[in-house]
Amino acid sequence: MIDKEKVILMTKLAAFEKNEGKKNMNIVNYFRSDYIGFQVLKAIIAATLSYALVLSVYVFYHFEDLMADIYKMDLLATGKNLIIMYLCLAGGYVVIAYMVYTYRYYKAKRNLKDYYVGLRKLENMNGK
Repeated sequence: MIDKEKVILMTKLAAFEKNEGKKNMNIVNYFRSDYIGFQVLKAIIAATLSYALVLSVYVFYHFEDLMADIYKMDLLATGKNLIIMYLCLAGGYVVIAYMVYTYRYYKAKRNLKDYYVGLRKLENMNGK
């Protein structure tokens, strides 16, 4: 005879394993600090590339004005401002990335814990 509760549990576990399970397994295979550190490093690289792209688009768009005023502007102060803007952008991006990936790691860990509890429950049902 088919046990409805067992079939429901097996279906739920199989759906989790097919959809979220693979992603969660890949996340939890890392140590927490390694996973978060790697994701933050990728965020720093993305922030740097984004800042460089936006800055280059700005420079190309205002190239004529910049060339006309190049001798009038304080290059040291402009350089400091650009570096400060970059550090603010990268710092904010790192903080947000740290929070997001810490949450994702703990969520994946919690989901896998629930998955393993379901597997133990299924194993106990088979043992009856």
